[in-house]
Amino acid sequence: MTVDALTRTDAVSEEAATEAPVDSTPQAETAEAPAEAKTETPEAPETPADENTVESPKPKRGRPKVATTAKKTRTVELTLTVTGTADGEWQAELKNGAKWVAKGLEIPAAAVSRAAKELHADLSGPIDEVINAARELQAAKVAQLEAELEKAKLALAELDA
Repeated sequence: MTVDALTRTDAVSEEAATEAPVDSTPQAETAEAPAEAKTETPEAPETPADENTVESPKPKRGRPKVATTAKKTRTVELTLTVTGTADGEWQAELKNGAKWVAKGLEIPAAAVSRAAKELHADLSGPIDEVINAARELQAAKVAQLEAELEKAKLALAELDA
């Protein structure tokens, strides 16, 4: 609870006390009016004050004094990032909190595929698709280079003859 809330609650109580009806009526009516004012005035300000006191225990500084036998598990934040290219080149980076442990480590695609399969089936599917696409791209590249090699061999054979 803030100081403003305490001040506001106190101000509401004072306003309620000052808002008691001022009677310009005869004595008989004044006896009844204060009785009504007394019963209504305490109910309205006390309700918000009771709610504020219930929800406003100030938190103590430091650790709570609650004794527990349970061990707290220390969590370690490690971030492993594995990136791959369409050519099938894969790299890994490891970060411990804000500190880099390893950056730009080259890893084989087969190791990435095995690791993904061991982690979870939902991970291995998309990764295997990327690896297979890279494999097909490399196979096409090999076929193109073999065709170029055959042309170069024929050109060399013509020059030797």
